[in-house]
Parts: sequence; structure tokens; C-alpha cells
Amino acid sequence: MLLIVHIAMMAMMILLGIVFMSGKGAWLIAGYNTSSAYEKSRTDEKALCRFMGRSMFVLAACWIPICLSAVIDKMWLLWAGLGLFFIAVMVIVIYANTGNRFRK
Repeated sequence: MLLIVHIAMMAMMILLGIVFMSGKGAWLIAGYNTSSAYEKSRTDEKALCRFMGRSMFVLAACWIPICLSAVIDKMWLLWAGLGLFFIAVMVIVIYANTGNRFRK
């Protein structure tokens, strides 16, 4: 049962990655979704979506050790996967919010 939940999480991240890579789904990005019309006009929506798509694929890859931990019942894989996941999230957030990378 737990393996099904982990696979569903990976599938959801991969599906979101595909949606974002196609340039759609910007309304799902919380910071972009809540910004004003002026801020949205200054943002390169396609570049932001492509970055978020790649980020979703990275997060899905970080979930693989967590899935493996459910299969072979090794707790260290679970902790390693969670560590990778949280480190990836921190790097993604810092990279996305510094340097005006998505400005037109």
C-alpha cells in the first residue's frame, strides 16, 4: 500500500513536470499566481514554466530512493531520499528567487 502512495507521488510530480515543460500551468505556481498583473507582465512565463518543469523532474528523481525504501524495507534509503528531496527544494527555491532570472 505504501509503495502505491510513493509511486502516485512520483507520477504526480512527473505529470506536473510535463505540464510545465509544455509552457502551460503557470497558474499552479504560487508566487506567480498571486502576483499583480504588472508583475506578471514583467515575468517570462515560458522560462518560469520550463524551470518549474525541470524542477519537478528533479524532485521525482529524488523520490526514487523513497520508493526503494518501501520495496526493500531499508530506513536509511527513506532518510537519504528525504534528505535529497529537501536539499533539492532548498536549491530550487534559492535559485528561482535570486538574480531576476525570469524577468523579460
